[in-house]
Amino acid sequence: MEKQDGRDIRYLAEHLLHTDLAGLSRREVGHLVRISRKLQAAPRAEGAVVQAELTLGERLADRVAEFGGSWIFIMLFALFMGSWALINTVVLGLRAYDPYPYVFLNLILSMLAAIQAPIIMMSQNRQATRDRLTMLRDFEVNLKAENAIAGLHKRLDHLAWQTLQGMDELKRLQGSKVGDHQNGAAP
Repeated sequence: MEKQDGRDIRYLAEHLLHTDLAGLSRREVGHLVRISRKLQAAPRAEGAVVQAELTLGERLADRVAEFGGSWIFIMLFALFMGSWALINTVVLGLRAYDPYPYVFLNLILSMLAAIQAPIIMMSQNRQATRDRLTMLRDFEVNLKAENAIAGLHKRLDHLAWQTLQGMDELKRLQGSKVGDHQNGAAP
């Protein structure tokens, strides 16, 4: 397992950071170890969540959850319930097939809720899986950005150091010219 971890970390370094392990700091290697562990802990099925690979039931669950959470559904459902009450109270009067406490309507609503709730939960579970994958991708992007920023900081520090060395050299040269001039040497 140790050998596999080393290969995984080397692979991540090459593909995420475009470098080999020798060019990485201890902190960067630590980040790669954490990513490797997360990838190994993630079930393989999570990596295969692609719209084309969804079953008919999963696609149907997503569509039911999408429609069940829309304003169109709310308006249609309010229209249906208002129509039910209007027909059974005003239009049919004493011949109503579901008179006022609307027991049959309650039965229909209960059955609808019993079917709709697990379908929506299936869709939410799949959405949670997609969110975990997105989070892992975001972590990888953030790691790349952090390493790029760290590289820029190193470059800026190096440039600042070179600039300070150049300034010290100029001061030294200027000091030696001033000293030569004071000693009577020609410029």
